Amino acid sequence: MSFETLKRNRGSNINKIIEAAQSTNSSETKSYVDDRIWKPTVDKAGNGYAVLRFLPGKDGEIPFVRYWDHGFKGPTGLWYIENSLTSIGQTDPVGELNSRLWNSGIESDKDKARTQKRRLHYVTNVYVVSDPSAPQNEGKVFLYKFGKKIFDKIYDQMNPEFADETPVDPFDFWEGANFKLKIRNVEGYRNYDKSEFASPDQFLAGEEAKLEGVYNQLHDLTEFTNPKNYKTYDELKTKLTKVLGETATAGAYTVKEEVKLNDPVPAVEPVTAEEMSSEDEDTLSYFSKLAKEDT
Repeated sequence: MSFETLKRNRGSNINKIIEAAQSTNSSETKSYVDDRIWKPTVDKAGNGYAVLRFLPGKDGEIPFVRYWDHGFKGPTGLWYIENSLTSIGQTDPVGELNSRLWNSGIESDKDKARTQKRRLHYVTNVYVVSDPSAPQNEGKVFLYKFGKKIFDKIYDQMNPEFADETPVDPFDFWEGANFKLKIRNVEGYRNYDKSEFASPDQFLAGEEAKLEGVYNQLHDLTEFTNPKNYKTYDELKTKLTKVLGETATAGAYTVKEEVKLNDPVPAVEPVTAEEMSSEDEDTLSYFSKLAKEDT
């Protein structure tokens, strides 16, 4: 889809975006630094601030994607940090194990399932309007990964709860709104409750040459849900067995004698308290669904 088509169809994509957002509400890990991804900077107190503009989808696509991953340390001292095959509609070995643990009726097994549960991520294109801690990022297009708390704020803009509120497509060039990202440290976790959208306005004053320049810099989002970028079920199961050092049967762990405790620990994205708690209900329904599928 060309820039002219995007302009001509402005305002017509909000229903399609809402539909995709609603479907995500019903339910690529790289070892190197990806310069395409923007990350907020926080000070020593854990506070941070930036202004972002969420950007439209490329070639008519939905402007965001979602995926799940797992990140936990096994009793062997090894880490399991892998994308979940549930992101692409396939059975995942961690999900199967967690289902057995959750349904064992043993509280300690449920605790293990909680520590191994999948984590939800969203990815979209953003334009950095203001980044006081890293001004070199301003005026550039990046990929931005975020969790359910921020996604809910986006969804609320598009589908407001009250009749006196006007729906706003935050991804729209002409009628969208800047997002003021406000990060606080609350009890050791990143908190985004203070984040908010500004009033709707034309992005970059509606100057078409600038808008088209930004549009042409959009990153492809399909890599995050491309099956080619996911390990196979058997590969993940082999990795899981190595990390847990056990044979999972009916929710029981049997740790092998060969334990590696000195392997380097890979970097893990911080998970906020909101993101963890907001997925509790999703975790329950997810495990229940898997249990039904096993019968």
